[in-house]
Amino acid sequence: MPYVAVKGGEQAIQNAEALLKAKRRGDPAVPELSLEQIKQQMQLAVNRVMAEGSLYDPDLAALAIKQAWGDLVEAAFLLRAYRTTLPRLYYSKPLNTDRMQLQRRISAIFKDAPGGQKLGPTFDYVHRLLDFKLAAETNEFTAPTTAPVSVSESTPRVANTLAREKLIDPVGLLANTSSTHSAPTDATPAHSSDPPNGKQSYAPIPDPFDLTRQSLTTPTQRDARLQNLARADEGFLLAMAYSTQRGYGKNHPFAGEVRLGDVEVVICPEELGFEVAIADITVTEVQMVNQFKGSKTIPPQFTQGYGLTFGYNERKAMAMALVDRALQARDLNEGIDGPAQDEEFVLFHSDNVEAQGFVQHLKLPHYIDFQAELNLIRTLRREYGQAQDPSKPDAAPVDPLSADPAPEDTSVPSPTPDSQHMPQSPAEVTP
Repeated sequence: MPYVAVKGGEQAIQNAEALLKAKRRGDPAVPELSLEQIKQQMQLAVNRVMAEGSLYDPDLAALAIKQAWGDLVEAAFLLRAYRTTLPRLYYSKPLNTDRMQLQRRISAIFKDAPGGQKLGPTFDYVHRLLDFKLAAETNEFTAPTTAPVSVSESTPRVANTLAREKLIDPVGLLANTSSTHSAPTDATPAHSSDPPNGKQSYAPIPDPFDLTRQSLTTPTQRDARLQNLARADEGFLLAMAYSTQRGYGKNHPFAGEVRLGDVEVVICPEELGFEVAIADITVTEVQMVNQFKGSKTIPPQFTQGYGLTFGYNERKAMAMALVDRALQARDLNEGIDGPAQDEEFVLFHSDNVEAQGFVQHLKLPHYIDFQAELNLIRTLRREYGQAQDPSKPDAAPVDPLSADPAPEDTSVPSPTPDSQHMPQSPAEVTP
């Protein structure tokens, strides 16, 4: 239930909306937040909303955050709703993250990773102490020194080092071929190296599942799972990933590579017949190297999990990679021992827009439903009273936890004929 609409007293709703806007604005004496301030100084919030809202647009994400009082789930909801109004003109080509303009790149498996490591912006080496200098209205910081970035420079993935020795599963090779569904597709771009002419090339891939236009059903293939995880709630994914590390799924990998940077988005309009770069977007990509598997015909190889999100979203991308690997359990003939390995559980409970709608609908009037429950429990208590004292068929309900009759609750309508008239609902739920 992603969305519920409410109608009720017009004046009451108008007042509620006016109060909402006033609360959002706060003290009028304080200067109002600009979208540029949110976009520049709350970048991680903007990135999270873009990822969970499934729309890359920092300006709209900043607007959604401002409108939602900083409630990021509500902001993702706003962005997701707006997204549904947009036409789909083209499908982009797979992102070539080999040619990412790196802002950050680390590997936990090779100290001297090909292409080098780059710390970039990170909380990893910062003490978690409040910086009271930030409470000042004006702060000046020393500009960081950065090495020039070569746009044409390609930085191969660390996993390629293992792949050259055939020590890592390219995802799908070890999959259970006896499964009723086809083998999962490789989530990483098919182009693992640049062709000599410098142009991007893409291996032919089947039409991917489109989560925005097709209903999700299980069992799924990996492209659908990764789409779902890419816009899943960060907190949910983090909990699932953590559970696998604690033993609910036997998943304790190495961070093969974490990279953050800008990549080119390319489309190929049929009317033009050639590729056109339309934008540069910032993404975070993670490849996890997990313990090895093998079979009678395939020698032992490391397995891997993959995560990619909009913007600087490292924690979510890592959690996504952990959960992606956990969800490959069925394909790899592993036991389903933890919730993170349960495809139906993870995919259908990770979408915070869907989840918040179903949870928050409980605030809406349920007068009729509750009256039915109320009548039922009164009947059960009457039958209980008769069972305790058959000589009094009309005995009043007796509180089983007390020898004294239960005091009458005057706040609850009694089941007399006059009380069967239900109070008028101030609001109705419409589908």
